[in-house]
This record gives sequence, C-alpha cells and structure tokens, in this order.
Amino acid sequence: MATNRLDDKRILCLVGDDYEDLELWYPKLRLEEAGAHVTVAGAEEGANYRGKHGYPCVSDAAIADMEVADFHGIICPGGWMPDKLRRDPKVLELVKGFHAEQKLVAAICHGGWIPISAGVYGNVRVTGSPGIKDDLVNAGAIWEDAPLVVDRHFVSSRRPDDLPDFCRGVLQVLVEQS
Repeated sequence: MATNRLDDKRILCLVGDDYEDLELWYPKLRLEEAGAHVTVAGAEEGANYRGKHGYPCVSDAAIADMEVADFHGIICPGGWMPDKLRRDPKVLELVKGFHAEQKLVAAICHGGWIPISAGVYGNVRVTGSPGIKDDLVNAGAIWEDAPLVVDRHFVSSRRPDDLPDFCRGVLQVLVEQS
C-alpha cells in the first residue's frame, strides 16, 4: 500500500445550487481515489443540487448535522454557491472550527468567500478567483496570483484550470497532518 493513502481521512465538502461542477467533483473523486471518505453536505440531506453547468449532486448529509470532530478537513468549491452558504451560521462555525484545530481548510475560486465570512483569512497567504481578490485583501489575506497557495493548513486555488495543483495541495496537507 502506498504511503500517501488517505484511508483514515474524512473530508467534508460543501454543496449548494450553482456550485462550480468541476470544483466539487474533481477534488471529491481525487480524494476518494486516494482512499479518503468524502461527505458532501448541503442544506438538506439527500437533496439534489444543480451545478452551474447542470451537473447534479445529491448531498450525503445536512450541513446542520456536521461536526468538526468528525472530519480532517473541509473543501469549499466555488461557483455562486459560496455567496449563499457563507450566510449560514453553521457553515461559518464549521470553518472556524477547522481553523481553530488547524485542520485542512481548502477553497477554490469563489469558494474563498466562505473562509472570508468565517473570519479565518487574517494574515494568511491565499489565492482565489480574481473576482474576489479585493474581498480577500479586505479580509486581511495576503493575495498571490498563483495556481496554488498553501499556507499551513490553508489551501487555495484560482479557477477550474488549477484543479490538478489544488488537489496536490490538499493531498500534501492531509499527508503532512497524518
């Protein structure tokens, strides 16, 4: 068995209507390929959410039932979904909890809106969609225009084209935390 297998890792991935299809599915499948268990949570368990490009995703669980102690990290995909999810107090509580325990907090593209609203990006090196660069900087983050930025337990990328780098960063942090 490879030394970087993640059989003991449990990852929470957020979903809601208008998620960026690739930014949810690519990391989910890549993590499962590495042996991790990925729970996709939305506002309702078993609900069918539509991606920006029409790809469906049925949630495994309800966000309200999730607890930081049950997971090793969280993935915040982009799309328009993060703008709605960042208004959910439970989502913000979860992200704050992952940060407090120095567990993986990974955001790609507009997914960075969620850690911004959770208040965890102060003095953290990040990247994200150029469309939220000002939001990141105004939240106290240190912006970098790069396909991948890893700062401690934070992983961030800009767009779907960066997904191979994003997943390598996520895997790197999870392996280092083993």
